Amino acid sequence: MSPGRRRSPDLDEDDIRVRPGRGSRPRTKERPRHDDATSAVVTTIDRGRYTCLVGDGDEQREVTAMKARELGRRAVVVGDRVWLVGDVSGAPDTLTRIVRVSPRASALRRTADDSDPVERVIVANADQLVVVTSTANPEPRPRLVDRCLVAAYDAGLDPLLCITKTDLAPPDQLLDSYRNLALPWVATCEGAIPEQLAARLRDRRSVLVGHSGVGKSTLVNALVPGADRAVGRVNPVTGRGRHISASAIALPLPGGGWVIDTPGVRSFGLAHVDPGHILNAFPDLAEGAAGCPRGCPHTAGALDCALDAWVASGKADPARLASFRRLLASRDRHAGD
Repeated sequence: MSPGRRRSPDLDEDDIRVRPGRGSRPRTKERPRHDDATSAVVTTIDRGRYTCLVGDGDEQREVTAMKARELGRRAVVVGDRVWLVGDVSGAPDTLTRIVRVSPRASALRRTADDSDPVERVIVANADQLVVVTSTANPEPRPRLVDRCLVAAYDAGLDPLLCITKTDLAPPDQLLDSYRNLALPWVATCEGAIPEQLAARLRDRRSVLVGHSGVGKSTLVNALVPGADRAVGRVNPVTGRGRHISASAIALPLPGGGWVIDTPGVRSFGLAHVDPGHILNAFPDLAEGAAGCPRGCPHTAGALDCALDAWVASGKADPARLASFRRLLASRDRHAGD
């Protein structure tokens, strides 16, 4: 108090005005149950807006939604089964809210590179991963194919190798490197979709993954009339495709099932993958791994790894062990090479 100013004897603490804080109102931990929410499937995402499919059969319609605040930072991805509150009529300029996400049956993940601990879910609830690669224009990249297979085994998805542009070059050399994996495959050429591919996609939720220019969108346009996915060209100098698809999109197949087209990738980080999940795809080797020390990496030269003795005793094909270790090496190699 300044010298010369005197305190009024008539003031006490009741005369002091205190501004109430924002937390003066008690908050509840209970959240709305939204028992009247409508079930839907997320089919594509664009700048924070989620296109969802509501209804069945002839009653199906697309609605646009946004995440409700109570979901917080939880990611919502293509393939998620969600619950909507609000206007689900699908009329122009209407918007509804995603208030709940159902537990996922599967989640296809990747990281930015092999040193990045943050994993990103690409697609939810798929049951088959179709690894698309071309025989030429652009040239096949077996290391990227290997990485996609590792991601499929980790997510519990059935892998399928789809080789495109077989009219430009035969697929034999590429197939030779995967024969010991017992990997199912189909081959396609320009303008033709074999019944074998359509049969493997029917009544399944299949996600297409591959680097740019291999023909994923071309396949989708042939499989789903009216899909009208943009198709890019391969640079004749670099031999690389240009990114055309900006986001994943799920489309219903005319004969039943779903196909999910994803943007082309140039790398596929696997920092999140447990080597044990890859071993599950090799049941003939998994039994022999029971004799390995705890935490065994199963890589070539690993101390006391029992897989070498298991193969040497004739209980598994040496080529199968070589294929398994090649996938492990692909996981541990930098994503960009």
